[in-house]
Amino acid sequence: MAIVRVREHVNPLSRRYQAPTVPPDWSQIYADPTQPLHLDIGCGRGRFLLQMAPLEPRWNFLGLEIREPLVDQANSWRSDLSLRNLHYLFCNANTSLAPLLTSLPFGVLQRVSIQFPDPWFKRKQQKRRVVQPELIAAMMPHLAPGGLIFIQSDVRDVAEEMYDRLATHPELEPKPPGKWLTANPMPIATEREQSTLERGEPVYRALFTRL
Repeated sequence: MAIVRVREHVNPLSRRYQAPTVPPDWSQIYADPTQPLHLDIGCGRGRFLLQMAPLEPRWNFLGLEIREPLVDQANSWRSDLSLRNLHYLFCNANTSLAPLLTSLPFGVLQRVSIQFPDPWFKRKQQKRRVVQPELIAAMMPHLAPGGLIFIQSDVRDVAEEMYDRLATHPELEPKPPGKWLTANPMPIATEREQSTLERGEPVYRALFTRL
C-alpha cells in the first residue's frame, strides 16, 4: 500500500474546519445501513477499521478523520477490497458529529472508539483535543442503550481527561467497574498501540457502556 504524506497535526479550531460536513446518502454507502455501526473518531490512516470490517461483516464501520488526504487514501483501500460495510469521511468531528449521527438510521450507533487522539500538550492548545464535552453531548442521544465507548491513549493526561469527561455523564458507566483495562477488548490493535507496547510503554484504556 502506497502511503500518502500529511502533516501530523491539524488545528481543528481553524476556520477551514468549522463548516459541518454534509451527510452522505447512507443507502449508497452501505449495503445495509440498518446494521449496527462502529464509529471510529480520529481514524488516521484507517487501517484499524480496514481490518475490523471484514472481520465483522454484520457491522458497519465509519471512520472520521480531519486530514483529507488520509480519508481519500483509506477509501481507495476500502474500494480495492470491495468492502460495503466500511466508509471514511473527511470532517471535524466536533462540528460534524451531530448532523452525521442524526442522518443515520435511529439506534444503529452501538460502538464508538477514540484511540490515541492528538495530545496537544501545551495548555493553551488543549481546547483542540477531540474529546470535549460538546462532542459527548452530540454523541449520547444517538448511542443505543448498552452501546460501548472505547478510549485509549499512551499519554496518561489525555487518557485521564477523556475518562473524566465520559465518567461525569449520568448515562455512562465504566465496564467493568474500575479504571484502566489491562487488555484491549477489540479484536484488532492499532499500529500506535502495537508500537507503544513493543517499546514496553503503558497504554491507558477504558470502556464505557450506556445505561
